[in-house]
Amino acid sequence: MNGGGEGLAAPATSGAAVSPLEWKFSQVFGERTAGEEVQEVDIISAIEFDRTGEHLATGDRGGRVVLFERTDIKDHGGHRRDLERMDYSISRHPEFRYKTEFQSHEPEFDYLKSLEIEEKINKIRWCQTANGALFLLSTNDKTIKYWKVQEKKIKKVCEMNVDASKSMENGAVASSMSASSKPYLANGACKDRPVSSPSNDTSFPALHLPVVTSQETSLVARCRRVYAHAHDYHINSISNNSDGETFISADDLRINLWNLEISNQSFNIVDVKPANMEDLTEVITSAEFHPTHCNTLAYSSSKGSIRLIDLRQSALCDTHSKLFEEQEAPGSRSFFTEIIASISDIKFAKNGRHILSRDYMTLKLWDINMDSGPVATFQVHEHLRPKLCDLYENDSIFDKFECCLSGDGHRVATGSYSNLFRVFGCSEGSTEATTLEASKNPMRRQVQTPARPSRSLGNLPRVLRRGADNSGADANGNSFDFTTKLLHLAWHPSENSIACAASNSLYMYYA
Repeated sequence: MNGGGEGLAAPATSGAAVSPLEWKFSQVFGERTAGEEVQEVDIISAIEFDRTGEHLATGDRGGRVVLFERTDIKDHGGHRRDLERMDYSISRHPEFRYKTEFQSHEPEFDYLKSLEIEEKINKIRWCQTANGALFLLSTNDKTIKYWKVQEKKIKKVCEMNVDASKSMENGAVASSMSASSKPYLANGACKDRPVSSPSNDTSFPALHLPVVTSQETSLVARCRRVYAHAHDYHINSISNNSDGETFISADDLRINLWNLEISNQSFNIVDVKPANMEDLTEVITSAEFHPTHCNTLAYSSSKGSIRLIDLRQSALCDTHSKLFEEQEAPGSRSFFTEIIASISDIKFAKNGRHILSRDYMTLKLWDINMDSGPVATFQVHEHLRPKLCDLYENDSIFDKFECCLSGDGHRVATGSYSNLFRVFGCSEGSTEATTLEASKNPMRRQVQTPARPSRSLGNLPRVLRRGADNSGADANGNSFDFTTKLLHLAWHPSENSIACAASNSLYMYYA
């Protein structure tokens, strides 16, 4: 695959260049056997690590949420606080195991609009844990749900109300009682004779109260709240606030602010719907809260711009506090310009200083203190530029690839076709640009880009601008498979570990 990183006005992170990582396969869940047909409902549509990295959640098109928990920390007696104090560069082998799953959403039908609502999970976001229970938000196109997952003790009756030592007598008494037509009281005594004490009458055993014990535990997922009927269009994003009390949900034209405890009311904080829908020029594609500033959030648009808004300015944030967009080069406009400029995903860096955005062709890293342009641009699909007509015809050009950043801010990653994903170094002087395949041999199709191309596409060599030829293969001889695409991936919050979805399989890698 052609393309590397493109260094611009300022480095993404300061300090010495970081050496490229060597990625290794860790584990896979739900891997397909050769020739196995994948059911549509089993295709993974969302991935999210919790903030500790000890749990991982996936959602699929069948409306299910599957939870995984980390096991290697417990196995080696480690603790999360100990891991946080360890050096980030130390290579560890994270291992996860299946924890539980639950049905989050069911297919619905909106009778007012004659519209089918899919059960597909669009996004999952972890909330703060409490009392050993896990909390998370999941959403489909219309409805957000707040889930609590905790261990419940299974209660069983361990002693019956019959004395085991007199079981033979009990059987005889029971048979004689069933054969008799005389009415008996609840304690087994007959109305026609006085109640006798068990110690004086051996025909009736001593009565025992049943004893309930809790020995086994089972994970139970319970829906705590349902946030519905607040979006006219499909929900594309949900994001938790750092205050632990509120979250946002975004559709094509509006962003709503919710309180976790209130499900029947939300506040519309962004509304880009014009008075006349014929005047609509752009839609909201993604939105996320700042990781530490509870009053700041960012949202991206189909025109390739990112707006930073401050909730303290006004109740309805129609005006942004900062606008991040890159000016297109003169003479470069084409029919596909706006389509490939649309941002499919944005993520804040852990420190809140940078925003990573993914459009169809590139990854861009933005400094929120510098709105003149991105501080780094990474070419992901430049080799597909000659094929934009074909990609438009088969709708692949509208695929929405996600992006993620490492916890230390040194690297970024995103997916591509043929189940490939790419990892770029974004620290100063880094030339790291690694391509991996979602398989047990991720380095099979590795490509190291020796140097970053120059800033302007117009200055690139003619061969690089042309990208791949029309033979259906890239510069390395690898054929493109547009039916297999790696759209969803997540980076562990504190380690060099990536989880990514290839169809119905969850692959995990570490470096």
